[in-house]
Amino acid sequence: MPAYTHLQHAEPVLVAHWLMAYVEMFLRDAERLADGRKRVNLCPLGSGAVAGATLALDRTFMANELDFAGITANSIDATSDRDFVLEFVNTLSLLGLHLSRWAEEMIIFSTQEFGFVHLPEAYSTGSSAMPQKKNPDLLELVRGKSGRLAGSVTALMVTMKGLPLAYNKDLQETQEPLFDATDTITGLLPLVAGWMEAEDFDYERMNKGAESGFTNAWAAATYLVNRGVPSRLAHEQVGKAVKLAVEKGCELQDLTLGELHALNSLFDQSFYECLKPASVLAIHDVAGGTAPVRVRQAIAAARKQIETLREEVHAHA
Repeated sequence: MPAYTHLQHAEPVLVAHWLMAYVEMFLRDAERLADGRKRVNLCPLGSGAVAGATLALDRTFMANELDFAGITANSIDATSDRDFVLEFVNTLSLLGLHLSRWAEEMIIFSTQEFGFVHLPEAYSTGSSAMPQKKNPDLLELVRGKSGRLAGSVTALMVTMKGLPLAYNKDLQETQEPLFDATDTITGLLPLVAGWMEAEDFDYERMNKGAESGFTNAWAAATYLVNRGVPSRLAHEQVGKAVKLAVEKGCELQDLTLGELHALNSLFDQSFYECLKPASVLAIHDVAGGTAPVRVRQAIAAARKQIETLREEVHAHA
C-alpha cells in the first residue's frame, strides 16, 4: 500500500508495516499504564486528616496485606495528592488520541476515493436519507470519545492547579472524570478489537495505489546513488524524470531508456527492476523499515513485548 506524508503519496510499505505503527503506539500506552502502577500503588492509610494517624499503626503491614507496593511518605501529600488520578487519566487520554488517529485513517481509507477499507456491517449504519450510504459509526464515535477523554484531563488539571495543601472539598470533583474516562476506554476497546477482527482490506486496490503516484521515486534516486551519483544530483535528475512522466501521463517505469539516458547515462535496463514494489520494499532493509524481513522481525518482537506485559498484568491480578 502507499504510505503518505502530508497526506500525499510517499513510498510503498507493507500493510503490516502500516498497522504495526499503531501497535507501537498502543504498546507505549500499555507500558505507561504498567509504569504508572509503580507510582499509584502506594497505600495512604495512616495519613490521618493531614498530620498522620494518632494510633500506633503498622502502615507497612497494612500495605502488604492490601497488596500495595509500599506506603506514602508524607501525610500532607497523601491527603491532597491526586497525581495518581491525573497520570492514569492522562495515559487514557493518550490511548484515546491514538485510537482517534487510527479511526481517522480507517474513515479516510474507507471512502470511495481510497477504497482500501471495507466497513464491517456490524459496526456501520445506513443513511436516513441516502440508500447507498454506509457510515462508519463506530469509527466516528471512537474519534469523538477521544475528545471526551481529553476533556477529563483538562477538568482534572483545572481543578487541581490552584489548590493549597492539603485536603479541599474541590477534590471530590476529581472522581467523576476518573470514572468517566475509565468507563469510556473500557467501553471502546472491545469494540475496536471487534472492528479490526471483522475488517476486510482491499489488498488489490492497496497494491494498485502503491504502484501509482511515483511512490518509487526515492527508489529511483537510490538506484543512481548506488552508482556513485551524489544524492542531491540523483534527487534532481529523478525529479526531472517525474516531471517528464507527468507530462506524458505515465509512471516512471513507463519512460523509455532513451528518455532516461537524456537525464543520466548510468540508467540501464536494471533500472526497471528496481522500480517494482518488491524491490522498493527490499531497499528499506533497516531496523524499523518496511523490508519484509524487518517487518517480520518487528511483529515477532511486538508479540514478545505483549506477552511480557500480559505476564506483568496477570502477576497483579
